[in-house]
Order: sequence, then structure tokens, then C-alpha cells
Amino acid sequence: MAGVAEAPNRPARPLPPSQARGPPPPARPRFEPVDREKTCPLLLRVFTKIGGHHTKEDFAVRGKEPKDEVQIYTWKDANLRELTDLVKEVAPAARRRDAKLSFAFVYPDKNGRNVVRPVGMTHSYGNGRRQDDSKTLAELSFQIGDYLDVAIL
Repeated sequence: MAGVAEAPNRPARPLPPSQARGPPPPARPRFEPVDREKTCPLLLRVFTKIGGHHTKEDFAVRGKEPKDEVQIYTWKDANLRELTDLVKEVAPAARRRDAKLSFAFVYPDKNGRNVVRPVGMTHSYGNGRRQDDSKTLAELSFQIGDYLDVAIL
């Protein structure tokens, strides 16, 4: 073919980091902060246990949940660091310098059987900069009516 120039063979350029191959990383959904002056708080039923999480069988019978319950009024934009500080007020074991708090949601699955789903871990005396400290209930897909199970390790 006359008049068509062929491109010279050039080595391929590496793609810049923003255009790297593969699927994009999942974006963490950002939730708007709640206006705590105008929004009514929700009741969060928190169950604490030293050494590990409660089992799903502990929550099997409505009305016969574990006895170590704390009721907290909070908002969906509350993060795990805030909840850690609230648990420390009522659970002496959570105040230990080396204590770790593991958080899990307890909720019924589509068949009505309870699920215990771990959602994060904090340290009793963290500086708020650990990965899970800033996770909010909304970001963790908390739904009103779920229980919060806290293992004090």
C-alpha cells in the first residue's frame, strides 16, 4: 500500500501506576457523618466476653441472650475507637494496657439462623491510627437491630 507509513518497532512503555492492569481496587464507600445534634441515636446492644466471642448458639433464643450486656446509644457513624472507649468504661478487663478488643456483628441470616461476623479489632490504648480504629458502623454494613459482640483478648 502506497502512502501508509508503518510505525517503527518501539519497546512498550510501562503503564503509570494509576493505569495498571487488573481490576481497580474496591473503593471503600464513604458515608456522610451524621448530624448528632439533629439525628436520634440508635440503641446498640453490646455483649462482652473475656477470651473470645460468644457463639451463635448463645443468641439462638430471643430473650435469652448472654447476661453480660451493655446498652449503648450511638449513631451509625460511630467508629470502633469510640466503641472501644465506651466498652472500657464498663468492662474492667478492657482497660488492661495490653488488651485487644475484637468486634463482631451478630444478626440473622436469610434462613433466620444467627451469624457471628468479625468486623475489626482495636487495642485498648491505641492512638486511633490503627487500620480498624476509624471503621464506622455504617462502613461495616451494620444494620439497626444487629448485636455487637466484643471479645476482650
